[in-house]
Amino acid sequence: MEAVIYEERTEQIHRKGDKPFALSCDKESLAGAVSQRACVFCGSRVVLYPIADALHLVHGPIGCAVYTWDIRGALSSGPELHRLSFSTDIQERDVIFGGEQKLYQALIELIDRHQPKAAFVYSTCIVGIIGDDLEAVCKKVSAEKGIPVLPVQSEGFKGNKRAGYAAACEAMNKLVGMGDTKGISKHSINILGDFNLAGEIWLVREYFEKIGVQVVANITGDGRVGDIQRAHGAALNLVQCSGATMDLANMMKKRFGTPNLRVSYFGVEDMAEALYAVADFFKDEEIMARTRQLVADEVKGLQAELNEYRRELTGKKAAIYVGGAFKAFSLIKAFRLLGMDVVMVGSQTGTNEDYEELAEICDPGTIIVDDSNPLELSSFLKEKDVDIFVGGVKERPIAYKLGVAFCDHNHERKEILAGFAGMRNFAREVHASVMSPVWRFVPRKSPGNSASAVSSA
Repeated sequence: MEAVIYEERTEQIHRKGDKPFALSCDKESLAGAVSQRACVFCGSRVVLYPIADALHLVHGPIGCAVYTWDIRGALSSGPELHRLSFSTDIQERDVIFGGEQKLYQALIELIDRHQPKAAFVYSTCIVGIIGDDLEAVCKKVSAEKGIPVLPVQSEGFKGNKRAGYAAACEAMNKLVGMGDTKGISKHSINILGDFNLAGEIWLVREYFEKIGVQVVANITGDGRVGDIQRAHGAALNLVQCSGATMDLANMMKKRFGTPNLRVSYFGVEDMAEALYAVADFFKDEEIMARTRQLVADEVKGLQAELNEYRRELTGKKAAIYVGGAFKAFSLIKAFRLLGMDVVMVGSQTGTNEDYEELAEICDPGTIIVDDSNPLELSSFLKEKDVDIFVGGVKERPIAYKLGVAFCDHNHERKEILAGFAGMRNFAREVHASVMSPVWRFVPRKSPGNSASAVSSA
C-alpha cells in the first residue's frame, strides 16, 4: 500500500536505502495534520509534574489544566501534591483586565493550604497574549512565603514540545544550588529523565545502591524539591530522556562543572551498559566488581525465558513511535534480542543526531519519521504489515482499529519496563500480544481476508 503523506511532510520522512540520509526535524507541526506532538505547555508539564512535594499551578484556562492533569501518572514514595491539578481558570474579565491579581491570590491560598516546598507556575497561550508578568508575581509571593516560586515560561504557541522541555529545565535550574551538599558521597549520581511511571526509578536506584553508588536526586520521577536543590553536590549526572533533561544537565555542567553521561535503562544491553559506564567513571575496582556480579546474576535469571519467546517471535515485525528518540534506540535492540524486525521507527522530539544514529542501526527499507500524524502512521502500519506497534496513549486506537497488537511504552503503563526485570515484562507482553489468537479473527490486510481468517480459526 502506498503511504498517504502530505507534501509538506515529505522532508520529515526517510526510507533507509532509497537515497542518502536526510531528515528535517524540530519543525513546527503542520497545521491540519493533527500532529501526535504536544505543545510547549504540555512539554513543560511532562517534565516538572512528577516533582511530588511541589505545588503545580496552571495560569490559564481550565482546559489547559484538565488536558495535563496527572499527565504521566508518575508514582511517588511519599507526598502526592503533584496529583492535584490547580488552575487560575482565566475568564473573559481576566483577559480584558489582566490576571496577575488572580494569580497572586491563588498562590497565597494554595501555599497556605498545602505548605509545598516550592511552587511552579505555568504560563499558557492566553497569558502570553495578554502579557501577565509571571516573574514579578512569583518573586513577590516567594518573598512573602519564603519558598521558591518559579515561573515556567511555557506559552503553548511559542514552539513545540521540545521548547517546553527547555522551559522546564530553566525553572529547575533556579532550584539547583540552593541546598546543602553535606553527606554526599564522592561516588554519587543524579538520575535525570526518568519519570517513574511504574516504579522504574526505584528499581534503577536499587541497582546503583547495590554496586555502591549513592543517588542524590531523581529528576524528576518521584522527585523532591530538597533533593533537586542539592543535586549540584553529585559527582555525575545520568541523563536518560535526553530531550527532556539534557538542557538541565548542560546547565549544571556550565554552572558547577558536573559531567554527564547519556544512558538508557531499557533492555538487557543498555541497562548493563549504563551500570558499567557509571562503574568505569568512578574508576573504583570494588564498584566494578559488584557491577559485574549484578549483571551476571540478572542476565542468568533472564536468558532462558527470553530464548523461549524468541523461538516464536523470530521474523515478526514491529513499528515504533515514541516521544523521545532515546527510547527508540533501546526498543530496536530489545526487539532484535527477541528475533523481531523493526520496520518503522519515529519520535515526536528527535534531533538530527538522533535520527542519523537511528538510520545507522536500522535495517534497509525501514521508515524513519519525525512528528508523525495518525494518517501517516496508519498507512505505514498497513504498508509494512506489522505485528506489533509500540507507542503511547495517542497511538493505541490506531493500532487496535487496524487489528495490530499494541504495547504502551509511555504514559499509561502500570508495569516496569526498565532494567532487567523490565525486559522480562516487555518480552512477556510482546509475546502475549503478538501471539494472541484474537488476531486470527481480524482482517489484517483487507476486508476480504475476514471470512478466511474466521474459517481457518
